Amino acid sequence: MIQRIQSVYLLLATFLSVGLIFLVYLWKNLAGDKFYVLDAFASNNLLLKSVTILFFVSGLLSFIDIFLFKNRKLQFVVGRIIILINFILLGILVYFSQNLSGEIKISEKGIGLLIPIITIVVISLANKAIKKDEELVKSVDRLR
Repeated sequence: MIQRIQSVYLLLATFLSVGLIFLVYLWKNLAGDKFYVLDAFASNNLLLKSVTILFFVSGLLSFIDIFLFKNRKLQFVVGRIIILINFILLGILVYFSQNLSGEIKISEKGIGLLIPIITIVVISLANKAIKKDEELVKSVDRLR
């Protein structure tokens, strides 16, 4: 049952959360240097370090969620947890993007700030497909 559409959505969410963070930057600082997610881990700020950890936790849970296809209710709950993690991640990223030093002089944010939003949409589509499968199984059980 790994060939279901929600498995494709969850694999895409895994790629977004873990793979894409190495390719796209979050913002540019005052000197014009690009700030990637892994640069946040080298920071002194604990909240900024949590950004890297939350991206990897979101990707890991998305990957694990693919293999929970036998227990659709648990798969749905894990999907909701991933959405919650990405909302927290989005809040942290918006906070730091608004509090960049030199924000008035330079306001160049990268496409990396959209990764949690896209991940939320993809996981929501996966949860919708999981719910549809669960309703299909329940309707078949009623007929027996």
